Amino acid sequence: MAQPDLEALHLGKRFGDFVAVEDLSFAVERGSFFSILGPSGCGKTTLLRMIAGFSSPDSGDIRIGGKDMHGVPPNRRPVNMVFQHLALFPMMSVGDNVAYGLTRRGVPRTEITRRVGEMLDRVSMSGAQLKRVDQLSGGQKQRVAIARSLVLEPTLLLLDEPLGALDLKLREHMKIELKQLQAAFGTTFVYITHDQSEALVLSDHVAVMNQGRFEQVGTPQQLYYEPQTPFVAGFVGANNPIKGRATQVNAGLVTLTSAEGLVLSARAIGKVQAGDSVTAFVRPEVASVARSATVFSDAGVPHYGARIENLLFDGANSAVLVRETGSQTEFRIALPQTGHLSDLVVGEAVVFGFDPQRAVCFSVDHGNSKP
Repeated sequence: MAQPDLEALHLGKRFGDFVAVEDLSFAVERGSFFSILGPSGCGKTTLLRMIAGFSSPDSGDIRIGGKDMHGVPPNRRPVNMVFQHLALFPMMSVGDNVAYGLTRRGVPRTEITRRVGEMLDRVSMSGAQLKRVDQLSGGQKQRVAIARSLVLEPTLLLLDEPLGALDLKLREHMKIELKQLQAAFGTTFVYITHDQSEALVLSDHVAVMNQGRFEQVGTPQQLYYEPQTPFVAGFVGANNPIKGRATQVNAGLVTLTSAEGLVLSARAIGKVQAGDSVTAFVRPEVASVARSATVFSDAGVPHYGARIENLLFDGANSAVLVRETGSQTEFRIALPQTGHLSDLVVGEAVVFGFDPQRAVCFSVDHGNSKP
């Protein structure tokens, strides 16, 4: 196996009594796009600052390109950073912004001119050297910030929520651009975000962080389809969480009864025993809705009567909120992208169902909430 570009070994960081990062170990493969995903306050920015050298760990080691970073200041690390607000120099031209780090290193002027021109070409900003920063769009500023970092040929590029200040449409566009840029340059990206969509779309691997620790590290597909803790199941992607008690466990399938009387089945993750307090998660796209129970009965799929509470139109991402007839439990269910069932109305009686193997269930009593 090739030497990873980044290794963290038993990292720890406290602020008084608050544990920001707790005994964290992981490695990032060379040339990969690695995201750290988690809610505000989970420790992800503290972790990034320690990698960059702006903050020192209380315990553990950081290795970049196989070299120990203990005592190495930020300006001596083979790392560059792109912040949410980019920190471009408004009094400088685009070319001078990109050239800044090279100038500080004393690179000859002719070499700087060549490298800046090549870098701007690679980020689709050819001929923009003389433009002012305030003449650029949000997406162009992003590309200049990335060019300024990559022109220094760092081992790692650290990105701290770089798309957070952009409007939704530009953010969606820049996600694709970032992924393409990383693939083109082959530089290792370590990306911090609280936005699950960014992490899933961009990354080769994602670490889901919670309370200073990684709950799960895996590919986007692994995190989405095979969550290993209730936190990951609830945080990554939309879900319908159902709490209750396991009344039966048979061949890896848990039968859950909620306090409101809803009975459903879901696939056990980790150790689950009859009598345990459990939480099941049913993704909106796993369930389907119909006007007749026949479609579920014919397929042998468990199903429930319900009434439509609300219609959530969002084009191909449209969904309905339904309330199960017996227990009054609310479910969000994705509608077909074909437009089928687009004529449903609030108050209409429907039937919904799902394959229990496509839902997951965790025990609260056997420590499944921890990694």
